[in-house]
Amino acid sequence: MRVPDIIIAIDGYSSTGKSTFAKLIAGEFGFLYLDSGALYRAVTLFALDEGMIEGTDSIDLERLIPALDGLQIDFRDGKTCIGDRVVEDEIRTLRVSSSVSPIAAVPEVRAFVDRLLRAFGQKGRIVMDGRDIGTTVFPDAQVKIFMVADDNVRAQRRYDEMVSKGETPDFQEVLANLKERDRIDSTRETSPLRQAPDAFVMDNSDMNLHEETVWMRGLLQGRFGILDPREA
Repeated sequence: MRVPDIIIAIDGYSSTGKSTFAKLIAGEFGFLYLDSGALYRAVTLFALDEGMIEGTDSIDLERLIPALDGLQIDFRDGKTCIGDRVVEDEIRTLRVSSSVSPIAAVPEVRAFVDRLLRAFGQKGRIVMDGRDIGTTVFPDAQVKIFMVADDNVRAQRRYDEMVSKGETPDFQEVLANLKERDRIDSTRETSPLRQAPDAFVMDNSDMNLHEETVWMRGLLQGRFGILDPREA
């Protein structure tokens, strides 16, 4: 199934499986996958390591904002890096998750990440997931998807992911963190999480990855009039 050289923007709430779905679609159709959330998490990890965050939301902006100019974040072999340091596992910890929403609400941080994302996406044929991809970063994306799922389903996914990495999280703490991130992301002043008017909504509470792929194939076929040879 040959898909045109388009940008696919995937937005939605925490732990709806945006990254997993985006990677799946990228592999299925030969697109480049970009994880915007990883960039915000990398900035958060940097700020934590440099002592720029106290508690979960007290940020030393006088130090952080100037430091962004020299901060080098990149994707190498599908992994997030700060300079030469691979930080893919570190940015997925609860330590980072608890502070990423306040960091992502800082206008200067959002502008920094947006610049990186637009540079990555200049050639098109990319799949990008986040919280404001279809509304702010790429408002002209040809396909926009907004992902939702039940709160407890999302929390269980996040819990299982952390356990698989050897962590020992508390489910209620994970659920509370998820709901708080939703609140912060949806109410922040700069680029709040919201569904783009022209986005297609996917509720994947009860969907497996195969069903998500079938759903996406149907969407693209209908959107671009593509005839899949396997169904001809």
